[in-house]
Amino acid sequence: MHQQLNIGLFGFGVVGEGLYKVLQQTPSLKAEIKKVCIKNPGKKRNAPESLFTTNKDELLNDPTINVIVEVIDDADAAFEIVSTALRNGKQVVSASKKMIAEHLPALLELQNTTGQSLLYEAAACASIPVIRNLEEYYDNDLLHSIKAIVNGSTNFILTKIFEEGLDFKQALLLAQQAGFAESNPKLDVEGYDAVNKWTFLLTHAYGITSGPNEILFNGIQNIHATDATVASGKKQEIKLVAQAQKLLNGKVAAFVLPQFIKQEDHLAFVKNEYNGVVIESGFSDKQFFYGKGAGSFPTASAVLSDISALRYGYKYEYKKLYHHQPHSLSQDIFLRVYISFDDIALVPKEEFEWIEEWHANEDRKYLVGVIAFSKLKNSNWWKENNNSLILTPDPVIEETETRKLKKRSLELAGIG
Repeated sequence: MHQQLNIGLFGFGVVGEGLYKVLQQTPSLKAEIKKVCIKNPGKKRNAPESLFTTNKDELLNDPTINVIVEVIDDADAAFEIVSTALRNGKQVVSASKKMIAEHLPALLELQNTTGQSLLYEAAACASIPVIRNLEEYYDNDLLHSIKAIVNGSTNFILTKIFEEGLDFKQALLLAQQAGFAESNPKLDVEGYDAVNKWTFLLTHAYGITSGPNEILFNGIQNIHATDATVASGKKQEIKLVAQAQKLLNGKVAAFVLPQFIKQEDHLAFVKNEYNGVVIESGFSDKQFFYGKGAGSFPTASAVLSDISALRYGYKYEYKKLYHHQPHSLSQDIFLRVYISFDDIALVPKEEFEWIEEWHANEDRKYLVGVIAFSKLKNSNWWKENNNSLILTPDPVIEETETRKLKKRSLELAGIG
């Protein structure tokens, strides 16, 4: 017999209101919102006034509320809400990727000590059940790589810029008006939202519990119109791609960066606010997941799925962390990158292992070369001074390959 779920909801914005409407249309779920905690009581909302309060303790200390759903955009407040709820014996559903990414070790400990369930499918790719698949379908499979578009806002912006000719500000405004972009667009545009999601997806995929600051990342804020022209000439597109790849040494390379994507790549199919995830494994080969990654109902549907799972006591088992040998991140790789720039003096050419292409005649210049991952991780020149770094389609070169490739590159250039 499934238990009745009495929900205390924190937040009634795009996702919170979407969940309220979705629950009204699914009475068979036996889940009801008993109280909603909000920050601004003067705002008009499409729900009975008696449902709302500004006192969080009305939800957290109510013994009849057995599920707390948290969909606010304040990471610190979200962590306090979630941790208090777990300690008070309540199950929790969260959509706060920043909070989960920054406090994952503490949240893992709280789940172990309280025995309560914390689910957060909505925090990853909205309508795509990627966490549940990593936990259940790939629990014993050997994951070679996982590559994804996990931010619907930046994907929407790139689609509008490169396919409809809008400028960056116009595309961003459209994303905000549609409810796809965060209240602080910097979180989306500069890659923070994507790297936060990637932090805990790595936990479910590889058992890695590193923080966001340990992952190399950038957003789309420096992408230039010239870059789009170059991509078009190569019959490629530009996407913000999060990826992780298992290396020959058993460790994992992970990063979130703009990348040139071949037109036949699965991710080239992902447009507008949609997300896409490509998982390549030892037994099931390559699989592609596709769905809306932003918006009211797509995100609310993921929250609803988690609420439904709580009816039968579902918990994340974190199988790759607790039941397998966890992997660790590695910086012992090289990346093949495209760099466009205005002033070559602001690009440290000496840091590259070798340069494969050089185009200096245009107003906006660019090169393609191979550079150590660690040199990018420990510097910011590639994010500054209007420089634009974009990965090539197959960017990862393991350390054992570099000598052979470097020798071949020099031979083709007529050197050595």
